[in-house]
Amino acid sequence: MSTTAPTSRMTGIGRVLVIVYAVMALAATGRSFVQIFRQFDEAPLAYSLSALAAAVYILATLALVLADRRGWYAVAWVAIVFELTGVLVVGVLSIVFPDLFPHDTVWSMFGRGYLFIPLVLPVFGIWWLRTHRPSPARQEATAAEVAA
Repeated sequence: MSTTAPTSRMTGIGRVLVIVYAVMALAATGRSFVQIFRQFDEAPLAYSLSALAAAVYILATLALVLADRRGWYAVAWVAIVFELTGVLVVGVLSIVFPDLFPHDTVWSMFGRGYLFIPLVLPVFGIWWLRTHRPSPARQEATAAEVAA
């Protein structure tokens, strides 16, 4: 009798995606921490948006890692769509109304300060989520493992 263990979704491009999200989470968290504690009064909107971006990257990283578990796949979708919306809205606002952003945020100018990774990353995240849906059987098995 042969039994095969369920395959992990965290291989190949999925693993790379999670690593890039984790790096962005660390970079955005570090940037916002320094900005808020050193010069928050100079650009409160920009620095608050950097902190929001950091929180979104942290949530997206966790959700992608845990996407096989019940509910986390939906959380990943929400976080990544929110991220894409944030990058697009803040990117446009930073061009149309530059006075709103006297200092850059993670998402200013569509992530120019981060080599436009914030603009491209959610597109890849959405593609990955669409092509790697967790199977109901895998979600049940994971839920049973967590309960045990």
